[in-house]
Amino acid sequence: MNVGIVGLGLIGGSLARAYKQNSDAKIFALDTGDGIVDIAKIAGVVDGELNADTIRDCRLIFIALYPRATIEFLIEYAPIISEKAYVIDCCGIKREICAEGFRLAERYGFTFIGGHPMAGIHYSGFKHSKSNMFRGAPMIIIPPRYDDISLLEKVKELLRPAGFGRISVTTADKHDKVIAFTSQMAHVVSNAYIKSPTARAHRGHSAGSYRDLTRVAWLNETMWTELFIGNRDNLIRELDILISSLEEYKDALEQADAERLTELLAHGRRCKEEVDGR
Repeated sequence: MNVGIVGLGLIGGSLARAYKQNSDAKIFALDTGDGIVDIAKIAGVVDGELNADTIRDCRLIFIALYPRATIEFLIEYAPIISEKAYVIDCCGIKREICAEGFRLAERYGFTFIGGHPMAGIHYSGFKHSKSNMFRGAPMIIIPPRYDDISLLEKVKELLRPAGFGRISVTTADKHDKVIAFTSQMAHVVSNAYIKSPTARAHRGHSAGSYRDLTRVAWLNETMWTELFIGNRDNLIRELDILISSLEEYKDALEQADAERLTELLAHGRRCKEEVDGR
């Protein structure tokens, strides 16, 4: 089987390494970075360049680009993708991409599946990619038809070399609503939290809480801006909820209202127990 990888950054590079190591697939890649595909060839990760000729023979194509670039790639290459091909994108937002992917797939005959690998590190680029990046990690997929069992089984089979631990099926709307809370808001909060002037004096006064809360402040601002803008309605709703909650804590502190503060903290603890267990 020929596998196409569009974008050899952290995610695309890790997919290329995983499929090269764990299958007999031939890997063809496309990347706009200077010499990245050649470097991947020398590393033995990629067999050739993904272009208008080789893409026709790919039965599985991963698109690991930013949202706008993903849509641009689909529009440009959809007419020459094989009708037998399965195309899976790896973006962190799904509504706009899936709408365009499903539309183009129906027009040209290939199968498009929205995808979101729930794995990564705060470093980017092919040099940080690794073959076990997805081992045991969750993978979210958005199929064109939620009840097509044969398609879901085929997708699971195609994804097996990546080593995902769990594959979840959802809709584009639900994905974007939940991911605004579980991922996007965490990045916003972390990025805002680290801006306190007190952060410069943290050494010797910080431990796990500081590390956990600030880890994702180290981000790719260009990519995350696209993701935030593309899901701004859901993200704004989550931020409104958070800001309202923070105001309650602030009011209790300003009033030195220990009873109210205790209630707020206890409520937060109970919420954590309910959603994640004791």
